[in-house]
Amino acid sequence: MKRGAIFDMDGLMFDTERVYQRNWVALLRSMGYKPHPDFPIQVAGTSGEHMFQVIHAFYPDVDAPALWDACKTAVAQQLSVSVPEKPGLRVILSGLREAGIKTAVASSSPVSTIEHNLALAGVRECFDAVVSSVTAKRGKPFPDVFLLAARELGLPPEACYVLEDSPNGIRSGHAAGCTTIMVPDTIQPDADLLPLCGAVCGDLEEAWEMIKAGRI
Repeated sequence: MKRGAIFDMDGLMFDTERVYQRNWVALLRSMGYKPHPDFPIQVAGTSGEHMFQVIHAFYPDVDAPALWDACKTAVAQQLSVSVPEKPGLRVILSGLREAGIKTAVASSSPVSTIEHNLALAGVRECFDAVVSSVTAKRGKPFPDVFLLAARELGLPPEACYVLEDSPNGIRSGHAAGCTTIMVPDTIQPDADLLPLCGAVCGDLEEAWEMIKAGRI
């Protein structure tokens, strides 16, 4: 059993990735674009310049930062009252705490959004550190945010699990040297991604059972 566990947020702890996807599509339609079916998948889990590169790959003439700001604002309004939890969140957080494993959140969302969601769900006290790709040099799929999270926990990356739902997050955690656990949300791992996953689980409770049993 490792000494640290680093969680993604959207699509892993909270059922928010679909909210982002709906808003990407709605905003693009409002701007007169036909949403490409692959765009919400490719942009999931990205941030910063890499996110803007993904946007421009699909929509070259879009003001990418403005589109992202509009999406963030719309999502924040919709999630201001409640944040839907993913199955098994309470189970794994309780188990990790009882086992003495340090925990962190490493998300592509801004720190203010992370803190808001954790507080609204009543789980902020379950985490020892909160970091955002916004403050890292590079966003996912680069390893920076997970390296930062491990450093905040006072642990080497190889002593940490990374729990993620997105391919970009798994690539990021693997590149950081962490043991990755994928809990797919809207995207299933393909043949190229599977070798980067220490395990693929149906939900967070299953992930905890595997950790507890020493299978990861």
